[in-house]
Amino acid sequence: MSKALGLLSGGLDSSLAALALKRQGVEVTCIAFVTPFFGSSKAEKAAKALDIPLIVKDISEVHLEMVKHPQYGYGKNMNPCIDCHAMMFRLAGRIMEEQGFDFLFSGEVLGQRPMSQNPSALRAVANFSGHPDRILRPLSAKVLPITPVEEQGLVDRDQLLDIQGRSRRRQQELAAAWGLVDYPASGGGCLLTEASFSGRLRDLFDHHPEATVVDVELLKVGRQFRLSPVAKLAVGRNQSGNDAITGLARPTDVLVRADNFSGPMGLVSGSIDDDDLAVAGAIVASYGKGQNEAEVDMLLQQEERRWVIRVVPMSRDAVAARQID
Repeated sequence: MSKALGLLSGGLDSSLAALALKRQGVEVTCIAFVTPFFGSSKAEKAAKALDIPLIVKDISEVHLEMVKHPQYGYGKNMNPCIDCHAMMFRLAGRIMEEQGFDFLFSGEVLGQRPMSQNPSALRAVANFSGHPDRILRPLSAKVLPITPVEEQGLVDRDQLLDIQGRSRRRQQELAAAWGLVDYPASGGGCLLTEASFSGRLRDLFDHHPEATVVDVELLKVGRQFRLSPVAKLAVGRNQSGNDAITGLARPTDVLVRADNFSGPMGLVSGSIDDDDLAVAGAIVASYGKGQNEAEVDMLLQQEERRWVIRVVPMSRDAVAARQID
């Protein structure tokens, strides 16, 4: 019996790819990667439903560096899909070699995504992965050139599939026939494909090329504002957002909130000066209960240091002019 390691997102295609191999007797294990832009929760749910072992691996730092400088560029937004798929195959390939798997597979479908799943892109992913002879796409195998995996008899090509194009009808029919009833809708799942988040990320990379994983995590919280070319502000929308901001604060960051009124928490990051803090205080004050006051005292905190500044709450038009998203 051959052993396969597959990339599992938890979506319909990757789940069907795993089932297609499992149904012909291949011993299937899957792997899900965690980055600031997508997690493993859907994959964990799918693996449990499929009764397939799952390896979860956090690749946040190395993935972020790839997103900053993708060899094959971005898609419609900030999504470097070719580079991302190749990286995941490359990292999975290390585990394949370490743990004795025979080949790798994914749920990629020829032509489903015109830019990243055309024949040229699929070849680029395989070649850039470092394991071009050990990658199989079970859902489209019969409309792709035969692979060494098939030639070596590790799988039965006759039991693989010939799905191509953007329609999901074939996949939905297979899901019904194979008893796969609980799967997420197509699309979504990766923040890099979302226009609003991509705008935030583009601004971060433009002004802070050395951005870290924490900087990216802050982009996912509340409202975002550009204070200067080297400083920015994140403001919570609710209590969970305020808690998230507080938890992400680093020694160089400054937390900002109203001293005598309820309202959101803000976090100033970057190379911060007094002008940045005054502007940040005015923005945060404009979202609190003291927004109509002539002046509001704002409590600032940087690690153990605390101090108060007095600001005039910023007008809504002025706030909007500084908002990134």
